[in-house]
Amino acid sequence: MSRRPRINLAGYHHIINRGVNRSDIFRSDDDYAMFLKILCKACRAYRVVVHDYCLLHNHFHLLVETELDNLSLFMKQVNSNYAIYANKKQKRSGHFWQGRFYSRYINNEAYYYTLIRYIEQNPIEANMVERVGEYPYTLGAVIANKQIPVPCAKKSKLLAELDYENIQELIGVTLQKEELKILDTIKKQKVITKENRHQPAYLKTLKEHFGDSKTRNERNTSIINACDDGYTQAQIAKHLSVSRSLVSKIVKSVYSTPDP
Repeated sequence: MSRRPRINLAGYHHIINRGVNRSDIFRSDDDYAMFLKILCKACRAYRVVVHDYCLLHNHFHLLVETELDNLSLFMKQVNSNYAIYANKKQKRSGHFWQGRFYSRYINNEAYYYTLIRYIEQNPIEANMVERVGEYPYTLGAVIANKQIPVPCAKKSKLLAELDYENIQELIGVTLQKEELKILDTIKKQKVITKENRHQPAYLKTLKEHFGDSKTRNERNTSIINACDDGYTQAQIAKHLSVSRSLVSKIVKSVYSTPDP
């Protein structure tokens, strides 16, 4: 089977890479710090913004935004420079990474926010911590602990939208089966090209969902549609300036009603 083409288009990308044979790529606090230093240096060189990250002992997740069509060049610098550092420190040779890297292009706002929760909840799924923000090598931890972010993450949308008071409410809620289906659907989407990158997989923004909702019934219908598109109840509640319990009540009233 031929390898799926790598997407280098400017825009948002979810990136994953692992150590060869799933071996540890980070063995000390210094290693995590060096990776972030190398990452930020590459971001400056290739005009990339880091919107989220999670560095685990044998793999990492990045959510980045590229200004140019240069994702592969950017990741080549990150992977090569960190491999040189780690191989020298560990006195080893040979392949360091499992492969070049895995990436998915993101042209779907609901997927973007679901992905952030997925990235931040990785340490919870690995039974390393109990809550978002407790694992130190994530952007969520920077927000939860009021720390200064690394330079390449200072323009992250996460920093603009979250703070230590609302982080649990907005990205700490466990992903539901329907939301995990969104992730699987995007993974299986057709290859994105310059010609189709703005075509659906696009879903409505919350503003578009509720722009024409003038009555309570219309609002409630829009709430259900937004949930079906993958938005969380917390995101919807924040957008509407209502309580999350109200949104939950509306959703439950629909999904608990049996079909005729």
